Amino acid sequence: MIGVVADDITGAHDIGSMFAKSGALVHVFSYEEELSAEDIRRWGLPDVIVIDTDSRFDSPNAAYEKVFRAVRLLRVLGCRQFYKKTCSVFRGNIGPELDAVLDALGEDFAGIVVGFPKNGRQTIDGIHYVHGIKLEESEFRNDPVHPMHCSSLVELLASQTRRSVGLIRHTVVNQGVEAVRREVGRLRESHQYVIFDVVDQTSLKTIAGAIYHLPVLGGSSALAEELPVKIMDRDSQTAISPPPTNGMGILCAAGSLMPQTKAQVEYMRQQGIPVFELDTLQVLDDNRRHTLVQGLCRKVGGALQEGSDVVVHTSNDPGIVAETKRRGQVAGQSAAEVSRLVSEALAEVVANCVEELGLNRLLIAGGDTSASVCSQLGIKGMRVWREIEPGIPSCISLGGRPLFLVLKSGSFGSPDFFAKAAVHLRSGG
Repeated sequence: MIGVVADDITGAHDIGSMFAKSGALVHVFSYEEELSAEDIRRWGLPDVIVIDTDSRFDSPNAAYEKVFRAVRLLRVLGCRQFYKKTCSVFRGNIGPELDAVLDALGEDFAGIVVGFPKNGRQTIDGIHYVHGIKLEESEFRNDPVHPMHCSSLVELLASQTRRSVGLIRHTVVNQGVEAVRREVGRLRESHQYVIFDVVDQTSLKTIAGAIYHLPVLGGSSALAEELPVKIMDRDSQTAISPPPTNGMGILCAAGSLMPQTKAQVEYMRQQGIPVFELDTLQVLDDNRRHTLVQGLCRKVGGALQEGSDVVVHTSNDPGIVAETKRRGQVAGQSAAEVSRLVSEALAEVVANCVEELGLNRLLIAGGDTSASVCSQLGIKGMRVWREIEPGIPSCISLGGRPLFLVLKSGSFGSPDFFAKAAVHLRSGG
C-alpha cells in the first residue's frame, strides 16, 4: 500500500483522485489523536490510504507531531511507500512536515515534485510559476495566511529545514529517465531533499520513471498520476456508492478568496442560479452571527427545496476582506483565526441544510471551509469516487448517513466548474 499524508482536506482529495485514475481504491481519513488502525481497517484496506492532518495553519512543531504520528500509523497498517502531499505552491509547514516523514521512517532522502502543469504550475530552474507568472507575483502573494513572497522552491524549503536541498533542472529531465537517475544518485551523496523542475506532463512521466521506487516522495499531487500503482486483488470489498438523490438542488458553498473560485461563483450568478453572500463583517460579532446564519439558512433552504441549485459564499470584495481582517486584529485574532471563524460560520449554514432538509449532495470550495464542513458533519473518512477536473474528484463519506461530496481547492477548476460539479453530483458521477 501507498501511504499519503496531506496538510488539508482538499489536497487529500486532490492526490486521491490522481491515484484513483489508475484504478486504485483510495480512502481518505481525517487525522485525530484517537484515529487507530482499527478505524481504518473496518472499511477494508485500500490501495492508497490518505490521512489529512489539517496542519497547514498549525505551528511548525504541532504540524511536525501530527505528521510524525500519521506516518507511524500508516506504517503499522502496512504501507511501504510514503508520499507527503504539499500545497502546489508550497504554502504551509513544508519543511517540518517533510522532516517528520523522514524521521518517522528513519529515511534520509526524498524526491520533491511540486509542478502541476494541468493546473498551471511549472517549476523552471527552481523558480515556481502559476499560469506563467512567478509565484511571488501571482495571486498567492496576497494569501491572507501564507503570503508567498519568494518563487524559489529550493529557498522556500531550505528556510524551513536543516536538511540540505538540491535541484534537478529541466535540462537534465529532458535527457530522460537514466540521466535523472544518475543525477539523483549523485545528489543523494550530499542532499536529503531534491526538488525537480517540471515543465510539462512529459517531465512528470520522466521523473516518475526515474524515482517511482523511492520510499519517500513529496510535493503536489501531479506526480501521483504518473506513478505505477499495484492494485490489490479483492474478492470482496465494502460496497459503497453515492446515495440516491432526494430531488433537491445542489448546495455550493464557497469560502475561498482565490480568483478562480470568485469566477466560478460569478458564472453561476450569470446562469441565474440563486447566490447568497455571508457577510463576514457580521461573523466576528457574536450578537449578529447567529441571526446572520439563521437568516441565510432560511433563504438557502427555501431555494433548495424548490429544486434549484444554490450558491452561498463568503464576502470576497477586497475592501470587506481587509476590514474583516482589521477588525479581527483589533480583537486580538490572527489572520488564521479570522479565516477559521468565517469558515465555521459558512459550515454552520451547510450543516443546517444537511440536518434540517436531509440534503445529501454538496460542493464545497476552499480547504479551510471543507475542513470545517466535514468537522461539523462528523465526517472522518471518505472514499474517492470520480475525477471531474484535474485534482478535483467527488467522494462518498464513510459511516453514518452517506453524503456525496466535492471538496475543491480554492485555486483549482475552470470558470464553469460549479455547474459541471452540480451535474456530476446530481447524476451520481
